[in-house]
Amino acid sequence: MGSGQVTSSVPSGFSDFQGKHVTVAGLGVSGVPAAKVLHARGAIVTVVNDGDDARAREQAAELEALGITVRLGDGATLPEGTELIVTAPGWKPDKPLFLAAEQAGVPVWGDVELAWRLRDPDAAPWLAVTGTNGKTTTVQMLASILKAAGLRTAAVGNIGVSLLDAVLGEESYDVLAVELSSYQLHWAPSLRAHSAVVLNLAPDHLDWHGSMEAYAADKGRIYEGNRVACVYNVADKLTEDLVREADVEEGCRAIGFTLGTPGPSQLGIVDGILVDRAFVENRHKNAQELAEVSDVNPPAPHNIANALAAAALARAFGVPATAVRDGLRAFTPDAHRIAHVADIDGVAYVDDSKATNTHATEASLAAYESIVWIAGGLAKGATFDELVAKSAKRLRGAVLIGTDRALIREALARHAPEVPVVDLERTDTGAMLQAVTEAKRLAQPGDTVLLAPACASMDMFTNYNQRGDAFAEAVRELGA
Repeated sequence: MGSGQVTSSVPSGFSDFQGKHVTVAGLGVSGVPAAKVLHARGAIVTVVNDGDDARAREQAAELEALGITVRLGDGATLPEGTELIVTAPGWKPDKPLFLAAEQAGVPVWGDVELAWRLRDPDAAPWLAVTGTNGKTTTVQMLASILKAAGLRTAAVGNIGVSLLDAVLGEESYDVLAVELSSYQLHWAPSLRAHSAVVLNLAPDHLDWHGSMEAYAADKGRIYEGNRVACVYNVADKLTEDLVREADVEEGCRAIGFTLGTPGPSQLGIVDGILVDRAFVENRHKNAQELAEVSDVNPPAPHNIANALAAAALARAFGVPATAVRDGLRAFTPDAHRIAHVADIDGVAYVDDSKATNTHATEASLAAYESIVWIAGGLAKGATFDELVAKSAKRLRGAVLIGTDRALIREALARHAPEVPVVDLERTDTGAMLQAVTEAKRLAQPGDTVLLAPACASMDMFTNYNQRGDAFAEAVRELGA
């Protein structure tokens, strides 16, 4: 880690937005509040948006009533006189608007960057979380631990709670648990967290970032300027490499988390106990018990890793060990994340519809010994050979659904030819019930029927939530 002093000073000209010409790129959940906040601070705001549908026109009317200019159906042209662009996080860096901004020397911020600039510098510090998988769960665990310590906090950011609302609202906080996506980090050049973690790194959103190297670099921005701790995954060398490359404040420490026995400056597991050898006196000889593995819900390996990462950030903020235990015990995961639905005839049925990529699915499959796997959907360019090869010994059978199921079927044929496979062509509302029925036929007592699709859901369902609900409903119908 570099140890240069890093500051978050605002460049001259942007400490005061009065009279500044600001273009907001994109409406939606981040664009509308950003436009309102800038307008309220005296900026001359123009909103540009690619789409011109009913929802966009409704939002445009709301903003125009305030005196904000909105251009629908043209998100490519840089409005004349623009001094700053504030973009929705999903807008790709290669869009013509940003290329024009670069040529004109106009800076581009995301809504997270805007929130960072507008916050009171003396207000709540940010404990920041990113990674390919596990972000939301880890941030929620962290918030639960912080609350158990009696701290005023909230889980905000990519989790669906606007950071602008958090930093500009009337409620005051002691500390914020902040989930950040790679998109948000790309557009947040001056963000400086108290402490941060990259949970893991696997290929994802490469169509947006352009390469794995660019994706990793954007994730690594979360460590820039950290004051107390850069937390990394001992089992994922890429995360440690990002810590090594980060320019942090003097005295900031690299803290690892591991599912094995921790070394000094690490958190890990000893005899079913989560232990801290980082934030203790004489860490070369001493360890602090934090919680039992059974306090983690559910105690699957990747979720225990999430708990250790959350504990590391909380401990970096000075939270006592008892609050880690109490916070983990109080935490209830969101739906469709390795959620146990029912036991029928000695077979467990588990909904992990949130496992929408191969990295998440690999972690899900690793949590069970003998599995009938329900998988498939939209592959988003993913390949499945590595996933199947690593998990083949755990598979009792597989039931495949969705548009790109052939890619998984071919990987199974190559790496697990002995595993029986049911290939379902149907995509109607009864498809999930048939999939669960076929899985029940393949399963034996002691097995787990696991929905871990490794794919997006939009070919057959509105989202992963609806897919998980359909699975749970089918299981209940089967049980009845």
